[in-house]
Amino acid sequence: AMLFLARMDVSFPESLTPEQVTDFQAREKEYSGNLQKSGKMKGIWRVVGEYSNYSIYDVESNDELQEVLSSFPMYKYMNIKVTPLAQHPNATRDFF
Repeated sequence: AMLFLARMDVSFPESLTPEQVTDFQAREKEYSGNLQKSGKMKGIWRVVGEYSNYSIYDVESNDELQEVLSSFPMYKYMNIKVTPLAQHPNATRDFF
């Protein structure tokens, strides 16, 4: 398995109606919940004061991560920065 940290910054265009935004948010919540249940998403944290989050993914390959990220309902409205993670030798416990 491979661990990745992803920062997602969401920016909706002005042309979307409040109803469209609400629909995207509901579908996003369902998709994110399913990723967490499956263990592919290990955690998600909001960035205070921004429409952004950090999340950790546990996947088998770069290709699987691309599939997971590009399947987010709001993918086309996201700027995503991915950082590969490796175990630190000073870690006193395994978080995931």
